[in-house]
Amino acid sequence: MTSSEIKAKRGKTVGEPTPERPPVPKTPDRLWPPEPALRRKRRLVFRIFRVLLTLAAVALAIPLVWAMWEIYMGAPWTRDGAVRAYVVTMAPEVAGRIVELPVRDNQLVRKGDLLMAIDPTDYRIAVANAQATLDQTRAIAENSRIESERREKLTSLSTSDETKQIFKTKWMATEASYRQAVASLEQARVNLERTRIVSPVNGYVTNLLAQLGDYVTVGENKISLIDADSYWVDGYFEETNLEGIRVGDPARVKLMGYRQIVRGHVDSIARGINVSNAQPNSQGLATVNPIFTWVRLAQRVPVRIHIDQVPPGVILSAGMTATVEIEPRPKPQPAEGSNVRGQLPPQPTAVPPPPKAAPPPPERRKGAPSPARP
Repeated sequence: MTSSEIKAKRGKTVGEPTPERPPVPKTPDRLWPPEPALRRKRRLVFRIFRVLLTLAAVALAIPLVWAMWEIYMGAPWTRDGAVRAYVVTMAPEVAGRIVELPVRDNQLVRKGDLLMAIDPTDYRIAVANAQATLDQTRAIAENSRIESERREKLTSLSTSDETKQIFKTKWMATEASYRQAVASLEQARVNLERTRIVSPVNGYVTNLLAQLGDYVTVGENKISLIDADSYWVDGYFEETNLEGIRVGDPARVKLMGYRQIVRGHVDSIARGINVSNAQPNSQGLATVNPIFTWVRLAQRVPVRIHIDQVPPGVILSAGMTATVEIEPRPKPQPAEGSNVRGQLPPQPTAVPPPPKAAPPPPERRKGAPSPARP
């Protein structure tokens, strides 16, 4: 199909102008009916309600924020806390092979329970040898004593003083050997007793790596115990909060893994922490770190919390993260002249006594000569 046919089909010819659309007559603006009075009244009430709701929310938020601020500043608390406990390390005092290991990892043991036994064969033999040496030295010492006493009873015609001295010295030497044999026997018995290692405290076996048949040496740590009676909590408070903390204040401890609250009280406050400044270098000079004068970070001081009550179901483990909150007690009014915050009471200033008045000069009689001036 040619272009002329297409244009003819559309009803147009080449060069024919496009007919313009008739202009739309302009109509006057549509006038809306006036807003009903009821609708205006509703909008006004809604606006007033929004204003009142905003004012009520602000009025409620102000005391709430103030109460939270009082709790934050009045009751010292910190999220930087940790559960602590004493660790008892058990190291054998004799060497040998482990023949008994009746405990397992994380087991609760009582004071006096057997933890580990070392092969006692060599130490029993050592006790027998020491006992035989003791019997031998005892016999030699007894014989030397009898010979020395026999020489002492003889006269100088039968034996000389030198011979008596020789036998007496021999007796003293054998007595010293006997006492040495007694000490060796005691040491052998102690070593035999040390082949059995018992628990010195009530605690939990932790990180047990020893196995039956291992060879242990003297001083090698093989068993570690967590003292079950030594748990406490360390709360690291900023120094700006220490003013409101006193020994004996009740404390609330919230462990990260439990919802229950652990109760306790302030046991003590640390009296020193490490300071990086003033540490001597290799030349003995003080090392002082530069800081910004307008930025001062508060140091954290450990506060020890004694645990009074542990809720059922809570398992304490050394190293757990805790949040500590101190419930301060009302501060008593300090008595007059008492020691406040470690300061000595003011000493009364001694008032010097007033100077004594000079005695009046004696009256001079008429006609009496005046005293001579120096």
